[in-house]
Amino acid sequence: MLDALAHAQRHQSARGEYITALDEEGKEVDISFATQNWRRAVADKTRSGQFVRKHFEAMVFTALAEELRTGDVAVVGSEEYADWSEQLLAWEVVQEKLAAYLVEVGLAEEGETAEFDAQFFRRQLEDKLRGATAAADAGYPDNEGLVIDPETGTPALKPHRSEGQRPSAKRLEQEIKARMPERSLMGIVARTAYWVEWWRRFGPASGNEPKLEDPFGRYVITTFVKGTNMGPYEAARHIPGVSGHELSYVANRHFSIALLNEAIADLVNAHARLDISQAWGDGTAVAADGTHMDTYLDNLLAETSVRYGKPGGIAYHHISDTYVALFTHFIPCGVWEAVYIIVGLLKNTSEVQPTTVHADTQGQSQPVFALAHLLGFDLMPRIRNWKDCMFYRPSRQSEYVHIDTLFGEPGKHVIDFDLIESQFRHLMRVAVSVREGAISSSTLLKRLRSGSRKNATYTAFREVGRVIRTAQLLRYLSDAPLRRRVTAATNKVESFNRFCQWIGFGNRGVIADNDPVEQEKAMKFNALLTNAVIFHNALDIAEIVRQLLEEGWQIEPEDLAQISPYLTEHINRFGEYPTHELGIQPEAYDPRLDVDFTVLRGDAPTSESYSPAA
Repeated sequence: MLDALAHAQRHQSARGEYITALDEEGKEVDISFATQNWRRAVADKTRSGQFVRKHFEAMVFTALAEELRTGDVAVVGSEEYADWSEQLLAWEVVQEKLAAYLVEVGLAEEGETAEFDAQFFRRQLEDKLRGATAAADAGYPDNEGLVIDPETGTPALKPHRSEGQRPSAKRLEQEIKARMPERSLMGIVARTAYWVEWWRRFGPASGNEPKLEDPFGRYVITTFVKGTNMGPYEAARHIPGVSGHELSYVANRHFSIALLNEAIADLVNAHARLDISQAWGDGTAVAADGTHMDTYLDNLLAETSVRYGKPGGIAYHHISDTYVALFTHFIPCGVWEAVYIIVGLLKNTSEVQPTTVHADTQGQSQPVFALAHLLGFDLMPRIRNWKDCMFYRPSRQSEYVHIDTLFGEPGKHVIDFDLIESQFRHLMRVAVSVREGAISSSTLLKRLRSGSRKNATYTAFREVGRVIRTAQLLRYLSDAPLRRRVTAATNKVESFNRFCQWIGFGNRGVIADNDPVEQEKAMKFNALLTNAVIFHNALDIAEIVRQLLEEGWQIEPEDLAQISPYLTEHINRFGEYPTHELGIQPEAYDPRLDVDFTVLRGDAPTSESYSPAA
């Protein structure tokens, strides 16, 4: 392909319809890298030894673009298309870190690290796949929810009929909603700023003390304005004592993406310390999904979404099982969303460090499964279309009594464990390099796409991903409570998307900034404000529960688990926005709640009926 590119460059000034098919040495230019259709297009039967110039150039640059995308070709001195393999840590460095890394991510126990080599890793994966297939086969006769088509091998799951919200939970929710005190968004932001002091994260880039008359007030107001997506000059018309220029200056000079991430983590940590957050989860699971955000059409950075049919970008959220947003990205519509599943987990700096991640259909890529496993994350996506799912056998001899048709023809779709074993060092180099920050997971996964046929790293990740993906799919088919947990987790992130859009009501939800950094900041502001509202709602709910307990109510933890903190009826969004609440320092909040939530940890609540944003 590079030789063909050089040939095209030598004839770039040609104006004729044809160019010679011979190189400088008189040999025919090798175009075997192209498909048969391309080869027929560039060769003219009536002109032997010549190429159709325009078709030849189109063929070469199409191939070049694909090679650059997969990382099989690199550009020296480039940032986006540099040789990513050069960013990996040397094997000698990886060896020093490997023992501690294996224990940290759960691939080995303390005493196993000395014997963890290529063969040990192979056996570990073989055992995982054999165990999953054996369990699924043995459990199939008792699995009333699963039917496998004997002709096509396509599995079908019987739809789970939700029991709906418990009557006692519905009664409790109605009582809580009736007692929720009326709040203003400005007051919510101010009180959480007093309690958590997230506002202290912000300041000028120089690191000096902010030269503002009232930094607390300005940071709270700016967070409110930017989090609701109001423009600074429009907001100044409704907020006394501030100007649009001042709000714009503070947002640009005192807030950065890194500082917003730190403030978001402060609220996540504070929320995790509330007893009531245990009603919703223990922080070990997270759901990742994106939602479309509108931008102006006359924006060079905007892309038109194929799914939504309008310009914009994707706000990609990682939502904890306790409802708060751990991390948020703003990404173009055309990117592969699965790239960002791992990124958000690694960039999350809060005390809530999940080990299980749920995703929608975007999370079913084999390299993503492989990288998640190597980094110690249990990836369990929600499966919608089983026709596209392929299952792999541990060996050609593997046959099963009940589920054999899942794997297709006997002897086919077999894992190449020899390849995995031969690439062990490279797999460990990649995993440790990502964990150490030498290379980003997004850069890696962008290169490990299905088009990278010649890339040994891709093939190794593909094989490991096939093992993990097959094991996880079998778990999903065999475990009905697991399916309900996955559904509940993905429902939470969809409810969060609606809730944060309800909060970001300004400018009809359209992101007005054209600068990608400012677009990212807009998403961070919205996540910060949304987390503040969730935290405040959780405190209000806890206070009402304490009142109900004093009045003699019997509060079951299962009922609280079905009540979402995405409550909105009591929040006033519109009208004038007085700032008097900024000067009212609230009393310290009480994180404790006398309810035993340990009964929920045996099995997460089956909460398809979690209350959505009102």
